[in-house]
Amino acid sequence: MTGFIDTHAHLDGGEFREDLPQVVLRAKQAGVKKVFIPAINADNVGDVLRVCRQYPGFAFPMVGLQPEEVNDDWADQLKRMKAMLDESMALPLGQRAEGNRFIAIGEVGLDFYWSREFERQQLEAFEQQVKWAAAYGLPLMIHCRKAQNELLRILRPYESQLRGGVFHCFTGNQQEAREFLRMEKFVLGVGGVSTFKSSHLREDLPASVPLDRIVLETDSPYMAPVPHRGERNESAFVGLVLKQLAACYGVGEDEVARQTNTNVRRVFGFD
Repeated sequence: MTGFIDTHAHLDGGEFREDLPQVVLRAKQAGVKKVFIPAINADNVGDVLRVCRQYPGFAFPMVGLQPEEVNDDWADQLKRMKAMLDESMALPLGQRAEGNRFIAIGEVGLDFYWSREFERQQLEAFEQQVKWAAAYGLPLMIHCRKAQNELLRILRPYESQLRGGVFHCFTGNQQEAREFLRMEKFVLGVGGVSTFKSSHLREDLPASVPLDRIVLETDSPYMAPVPHRGERNESAFVGLVLKQLAACYGVGEDEVARQTNTNVRRVFGFD
């Protein structure tokens, strides 16, 4: 079986503090060859880097301010993150495998699901980080809830300057998928929701999304796939997402692994 990649897992979180080595071992035994770890705020970038340095060649870091973390101190947080980004990107490209060089700007985006209290701040923070991605030639790892129109309005003027990226945790319908995929260098991140009995993704993805526009993810420790729904999610479970995609696209699991790895290589520059 071809190895595959979990493009979004929060292995730096406290949920894994007691058993991270076992979590990583289970992921490798399940066929996971790499895990990409996003930051969510300035304070946790150090934890992201620590985990990636602990597992060189397996775990790879991102840097970004997650929209739910945006508040009145957003500009200060971005200033601190930009300094970390500058330091990281000054390192030789080979340092990427050692977990020292950021591979993407993420997790960034817009989230108006619960509140629009910090809408202006979210919009400004997101656009600033899009500019980082353009300046450094890094892909974006994008979180979007109840904000697709606003998010695409910010992205489109920079489209030609961007390497691409991932619309993380896609759970939308066919029309929403088509709107995202008009950004031709971007892909959709598909995770455990695709295995839920109530999910329409099993029908909507094959109907509207070519397999060459999908990458695998867990978003662990959140949204574990069936039969682990309600449990702590972990990277080993991304294999269940792969199996679900193979079934709904009517192809072999090896083909899903190979194609999603190719998609990762195209967006991130390596697999």
